[in-house]
Amino acid sequence: MSLDISDLDMALADTSLIPDLRKCAILLDIDGTILDLAPSPQQVWVPPPLRRTLARIDDLTGGAVALVSGRPLNDIDLIFSPLQLAAIGGHGAEMRASADATPYLRATPLGAALKRKLAAVTELGPGILAEDKGYSLALHYRLAPNMEAKLRAAVEAISARAPKGSLEILPGKQVVEIKPAGINKAEAVRELMSFPPFAGRNPIFIGDDTTDEPVFGVIAKFGGLGFSVGRTLADSNGHFDKPESVRAWLARIAAEGVGAAE
Repeated sequence: MSLDISDLDMALADTSLIPDLRKCAILLDIDGTILDLAPSPQQVWVPPPLRRTLARIDDLTGGAVALVSGRPLNDIDLIFSPLQLAAIGGHGAEMRASADATPYLRATPLGAALKRKLAAVTELGPGILAEDKGYSLALHYRLAPNMEAKLRAAVEAISARAPKGSLEILPGKQVVEIKPAGINKAEAVRELMSFPPFAGRNPIFIGDDTTDEPVFGVIAKFGGLGFSVGRTLADSNGHFDKPESVRAWLARIAAEGVGAAE
């Protein structure tokens, strides 16, 4: 199957791109991609039409829709409840290859003592929020953007005392996340594409942050396409302006798509 794009800067929300959803897999980052960013992770909101859209596309693709996030699977499921989809959580630390599959672990969670040391960085000032993701700990400074340099320096100092090569610091949109080394979305997506119903499909991936960049190279190896949100990222095939545009595009292919449910 060929997914040709004549103009990579086209208004993607007005373009289908997908001739047959039965041959595609749809992989979606969550925060900043299909959901608008919020002051804190707990404040994100899933518009009800988006749940219906994702459920429809999942039906059309025969279950080949996956959420790919830094959030843990339990968090993903709670946010989108009652909808449950295939998913990659914790930046690749957890995976569920189908909606009804038992999740399996690809990494060991960060130790409680290390998490406490990292969470103590919030003492730098108000507005720095610690989010325990199980396999990682995220420190958000969206409410305190002036604290970025001090926060990063403190995290680097703490991480430097861990065994060499055991941790990785992930910079993101006004967040610094600390996770076990060697776990990432790209390798998890590569593994997901070996499981049915994803195996043999042309994947389309949409992501917005630096943690999503390595995924675009993997997607290309499966004959797929990758799109960024808000800016053009390396190896992406084009970009959407904002999450609202992504939701509009998904709604369009849900309404027009021909797939396994037809």
